[in-house]
Order: sequence, then C-alpha cells, then structure tokens
Amino acid sequence: MLRYLTAGESHGPALTAIIEGMPAGITLTGDYVNKQLARRQMGYGRGARMRIESDEVRFLSGVRGGLTLGSPITLQIANKDWENWSQVMAPESGARLDERVVTRPRPGHADLAGAIKYGHRDIRNVLERSSARETAARVAVGSVARRLLDELGIKVIGQVVKIGSVEAEVDNSGCEENLTDALAASQLLCSDPAAERRMIVAIDQAREAGDTLGGVFKIKVFGVPAGLGSYVQWDRRLDGRLAAALMSIQAIKGVEIGLGFNAAGLAGSLVQDEIFYEQGRGFFRGSNHAGGLEGGVTNGEVIILNAAMKPIPTLYRPLQSVDLVTKEPLSASIERSDVCAVPAACVIGEAVVAWEIARACREKCGGDTLAELKDNWQKYLLYLRQV
Repeated sequence: MLRYLTAGESHGPALTAIIEGMPAGITLTGDYVNKQLARRQMGYGRGARMRIESDEVRFLSGVRGGLTLGSPITLQIANKDWENWSQVMAPESGARLDERVVTRPRPGHADLAGAIKYGHRDIRNVLERSSARETAARVAVGSVARRLLDELGIKVIGQVVKIGSVEAEVDNSGCEENLTDALAASQLLCSDPAAERRMIVAIDQAREAGDTLGGVFKIKVFGVPAGLGSYVQWDRRLDGRLAAALMSIQAIKGVEIGLGFNAAGLAGSLVQDEIFYEQGRGFFRGSNHAGGLEGGVTNGEVIILNAAMKPIPTLYRPLQSVDLVTKEPLSASIERSDVCAVPAACVIGEAVVAWEIARACREKCGGDTLAELKDNWQKYLLYLRQV
C-alpha cells in the first residue's frame, strides 16, 4: 500500500523521490523533513561535501496547504554542487565526458562490479548513483513515513553504540525519554559521553592516518503493538523486511534483531521471552531478547535492531587497484569522502525502519484518510487490551 522510488546522481541537478499510498489529511511541512535531512549531514568525522550542501526538500506534488492529498507525493532535493558539475554531468550530448573521468576502481565500492555489469568505461557513471548521496532522498521519504507514525504514537530512535573498537554502554531500560535526552547534545548520536570522547579520538587518529572507521548503530521503535507483519509468506515477514531495509543502506554489512548473533551461543531457556498477562494491559513479555519480533510478527515489545557499517571505502591513502581500461596496476581513485559516517548511517537507518513500520501499519489498518486509519488503529489497540 506504500511504495516509493528515488532518482538522481550525486553531482546531478537534484535528487527526486515519489511516494505512493500515503493517506490524505496528514500534516506535512518542509521544516519537518528538513530537520531530519540536517541530522543526516551532522556528525563528527563528516567530509567536505557536508559543508557544500544544506539539504532542503521541495514538494512538487501530493501536498497542499500543509496536508497530504492522498495522491503521489513528489519530493525534490537540489544538489548545490551541481553548478560545479553542470558541464560534466549534463544530460545533453554536449556533456564534457572527457573531464573527471574515473578508471581506477576503489576496493570495497560498487565501482568495478557496477562498471562490469553496465558496460561502463568511465566509473563515474557508477559512483554517481551508488554514492551514499542517494540516501538524502531516502531520509526525506522516511521522514514522511515518520510523520504518519507520529499520528499513531510510534517513535523511532537511533543511537551509535560502536565506532571502530570503541564501544558504548547502552541503557537497556527501554525508556524513550531517557534515550532522547541522552542523545540530544551528542556529536555522534551516542548516549555514553565517556565513550563518545574516545570515539572522537579514534576518528581523529584515522583521519591523520588517511584511513576510515565503521561502527554499529542501534534502532529502537517504541509504541508498536503486537500483530504487525505476517508469518504466512516469506516476503511478508516484518523482520525480513526490516533487515532488508537496513542492509540496503550503503556500507551496511550486518543486521541483528534483539540478541542477534549472541542468541546462537546461549541455551534456549536464556533466549526465549516468557509470556505474562494483566487485565487491561493484555499479554506482555518479561524480557525482550527477541527484539519485539517473533515469527515475522511484532509481539508488542520495543523493536530493537542493530546494524553494522563497514569503514567507508574511499581512503586518502588509497589501496592497490587496477585501471579499468589499461589494466595497469595503480592506486585506487580518491573521491571526496568522510572519515566516519556511522551517525549519518544511523539517521538513514531510522528513516528506512520508519518506512517499513509505516508500511506495516497501513497494511494492518488501511484507510484512505488519516482519520479512517486512526479510527481503525484505535479499534485494534482496544482489541489488544481485551483479547
């Protein structure tokens, strides 16, 4: 019921997204989306591109007077760096294709595999779209989904829990307010100030060495009732959909739900979440090792997801590569890049998770208007308290 597509190159004129299936009557403003776009651009360790761009969304359709219309929503984010690339990236036949040519693929990037797949001799044709710049459009899309979740009382909150070898202490109390307050003043979206200071030192050391750092971020979703998703078909399992959404983010190489890989080393009695019942509250769990999902269906507990991001493949001390055209061994190309983008990836993770949760909510409760959706939603919540 909800779907979207994005388009645009990193140094093209703009990024564009089209969303279909959003109910009519949702309050939606550019400022709301821009706040999330700004969060994506922040974080210690970001590169020079973040000082060039200051992303702002423009609605081209589907919104009137600050309300969604129920028709497709078109979002556009202009690339301010386009003025420096307009001749090189021009769509017309007169484009300067002999300038800024890239023929040395970077290990760990889509460069070589993409060039082979699409038959390109200039790797710029690959990196312009495979670039993480594309995620600005996905954050905008996820912000629209987040606006819908706001109306249903669902909150998506991400935090960085590891950068390089530095790991943060994580508050597992499950309290949304405590987590939000702890993240408010952080440069790295880290709720552990002592660990954040060590992370900043590690990022500085990597920058001096011409290297990069990856890490791990955690996404929690509060206020999700039991019964979203389905176990009846593989592609309707919400845990699989959430994992796919996170894995689709550039440089993400691993996803865990709940205990994740740690569950494999424990006895079953230490992994399964015991079930309890209270009048007026309904069924609930005494723990949340499952991360809020069982059998592809939400169980009413907080959804907990971890995603691992590898170090960014563009290095200022480049690794060995081979020229795509001449086959001569050379150092890999250097494109403008970040030292560490784990906080940005965390914001993107929030966006793609928000989208999948919003999809599941729409599938469960339908509705062409926000009022109809909310009415169905409240009836379902009442049913859960009485079942």
